[in-house]
Amino acid sequence: MDDARSARTETDLLGAREVPAERLWGVHTLRALENSAGGARVPLALIRALAQVKKACCLTNRELGFLEARKAEAIIVATDEVIQGRWDAEFPLSGLQGGAGTSTNMNVNEVLAGRASELLGGRRADRALVRPIDDINLHQSTNDVYPTALKVAAIHSFRSLAVAIAALQGALQRREQAFVRVLKIGRTELVEAVPMTLGMEFSAFAEAVGRDRWRTFKCEERLRTVNLGGTALGTGLTAPREYIFLVVERLREVTGLPLARAENLVAETAGADVFVEVSGILKAHASTLLKMSGDLRLLAMLGEIRLPALQAGSTVMPGKINPVLFELASQVALKTIANDLLVTEVVSRAHLQISELLPLLAAALLESLELLTELDGRLAAHIDGIAADEERCREALWRSPGLITAFVARLGYEGASGLAEEFQKRGGGDCHAFLVEKFGAQVVTETLSPENLTALGYSRKAGAPR
Repeated sequence: MDDARSARTETDLLGAREVPAERLWGVHTLRALENSAGGARVPLALIRALAQVKKACCLTNRELGFLEARKAEAIIVATDEVIQGRWDAEFPLSGLQGGAGTSTNMNVNEVLAGRASELLGGRRADRALVRPIDDINLHQSTNDVYPTALKVAAIHSFRSLAVAIAALQGALQRREQAFVRVLKIGRTELVEAVPMTLGMEFSAFAEAVGRDRWRTFKCEERLRTVNLGGTALGTGLTAPREYIFLVVERLREVTGLPLARAENLVAETAGADVFVEVSGILKAHASTLLKMSGDLRLLAMLGEIRLPALQAGSTVMPGKINPVLFELASQVALKTIANDLLVTEVVSRAHLQISELLPLLAAALLESLELLTELDGRLAAHIDGIAADEERCREALWRSPGLITAFVARLGYEGASGLAEEFQKRGGGDCHAFLVEKFGAQVVTETLSPENLTALGYSRKAGAPR
């Protein structure tokens, strides 16, 4: 590169433009920047996945003799550098853009061409050495490389999310075991209901997260079919047949993912409904996190659990500590639910042979995956630090008339109702002491033991006297 120049001239269909000399990208990226509304940049996960796709295409074209070995080797080195994150600053485009992702595809093409030219001893301005379209984009269209790269990026991200969900599930299961003998009152419709253990309450969280883990694991199956080789519409026009049959095989090798070429490339290019399906799985996980976060905030407010202190909670109330991580979780969950709506709208608003709003889908889906993965990892560590206030749990339980329900098997519903009525007429108070007075300490202790309360129903064989 010639550092003495501040700009270089590049030409496209619309004419000549001055491009900053230090940039690897060129005129197509410049025009895309000028037609951008700003906002968050294209996700780097998508950029690196596109570089993986370009590497697979280059390997295929070299193997079939469409690219000379020396040029192909320079392109391969350039793709590896992008995959490793060396040139992240060269991808400045907004994630929201027209052209179904053409701007991002051309940005990657230009950066790879510019870097490959340098590796061959030329200047970044020397597009004659390596050309963005004829060399980097050889036998490709945005319409097949962009959705293919999005699926590659999504699979990698889903794998990371699955690991984070597993960590969260493990943390919840550890709390389940730690709290297995902590008696408390359960609540339905925010009203005291029947006795349970805090371990049972955390087991419900762990089970729900476990279902999300399984669903997330299954997403890879939905995403593994790609339309690479279909070029513009899925017909494969402008691509040699031998290239079409080989390129996905090379992409499997580059990515390490079990990808497969779609049987109907036209359908795979025109429709993006698979993204609605997997986004729905993210929404399901978000709903789990939203419910769990709300419950844990309530339990902390009731004093039944103590959350790890993370940061000062007020600029005016000294000593106030807020449940900030669960508030964050609620916001991430709501953002994921909103992003799911965007994914649905993008897919349903596609026209004819292309989903032209795919950049918005990519931004929404990959954002949700990144946010959830980061959040779940933090939640796992936070939940491991939750402690039970056994005394507070016991106090609330011993006061509650919900204790009487545990004696329904002994008294029958009407008998237990009469007991509850008598307790209320006495003005409430300590229900545990009331029951000890009625049945004796041994019977109450056995009936309200963690083992009895966590058993699945009562044993008729053991007897339930009335």
